[in-house]
Amino acid sequence: MSRKLASIQRIWKIEPIEGADRIELAYVLGWQCVVNKGQFRPMDLAVYFEIDSFLPIRPEFEFMRATSYKNTELLGEGFRLKTLRFRGQVSQGLLLPIPEFPEIPADAEAGTDVSEILGVRKWEVEERATTGGTVIGELPRTVPHTDETRVQAEPELIGEFAGLDYYISTKMDGSSHSIGADEEGFHVTGHNYEYKDDGSSDFYELVKARGYREKIEAFRAKEGLDSFIVQGEFCAPGIQQNRLKLKAPEWYVFTVIENGKRTGLNRMLEICSQLGFNSVPIEETGTDLPSKYPTVADLLERADGNYPNGGKKEGIVIRPVIPVYSKKLCTWLSMKVVSNKYLLKNDG
Repeated sequence: MSRKLASIQRIWKIEPIEGADRIELAYVLGWQCVVNKGQFRPMDLAVYFEIDSFLPIRPEFEFMRATSYKNTELLGEGFRLKTLRFRGQVSQGLLLPIPEFPEIPADAEAGTDVSEILGVRKWEVEERATTGGTVIGELPRTVPHTDETRVQAEPELIGEFAGLDYYISTKMDGSSHSIGADEEGFHVTGHNYEYKDDGSSDFYELVKARGYREKIEAFRAKEGLDSFIVQGEFCAPGIQQNRLKLKAPEWYVFTVIENGKRTGLNRMLEICSQLGFNSVPIEETGTDLPSKYPTVADLLERADGNYPNGGKKEGIVIRPVIPVYSKKLCTWLSMKVVSNKYLLKNDG
């Protein structure tokens, strides 16, 4: 499911902010936003812009120029939305009245994605500047994107874990990379592109140094698989400020896909053991997630913490032990919980 960077959403609660005369809190989905006092009422529809959105230059956003204006070679000019704090309250995104945007259809309902018609894009820093390499194409058809849906954006996902065995893994703070083999050959990819083996990709160099290609191809042949894909987080000095405080590059596996199907936790750990891969740390296993963490707030508290070497942990990822298809996501059920403390500390 593609991420709705800008969408029509219903405000389900308004709360005052102690000591603030001009602003208050509005709640939408699992997020809270600081808004002008009296601008909205509970159950109003509004345009919600998620954090990490890149908004175009237009008068409606000019009030953000002092705090959010960016001009990059990759995206050009615009306004980057990030987590901010006002009067001690976290604001996670932007809420604006629908009438400010006449191009939005008058009959737009809650959940309508308006990212494209408003020209909203995802904030990106060019990947090759850190962990990329020479791009030779888009992701191969057998390699899915590694985006995880934030629970704040889809609080209903908590309920989909009812009665299921689940596991919680640490969200490692790096750059997602995949390796795999299929009928078209061997692939090394980043988040969006496939890379060439020409010495310019730090991750490709790690793959070669550790013999990952040989391991992947041998395993695929042994198991008789049409395709075998392993996805993980590449963490190293120079990537995302190296919050894991690593002295050398490392790759932490979070997904294994055999013939297009995601494996369960036990199978993933078994394969990592056989091939000598490190998996992401598994923090917790249990049954019936909603009974233990019924709200977004509960999960946000659970997501806080530090990596073993002291850096602020990005958060957690939650999945069923045995993969389950989510009708809400139109893919395998999975969600991430990014720590608010991490977002504030690391300009998120």
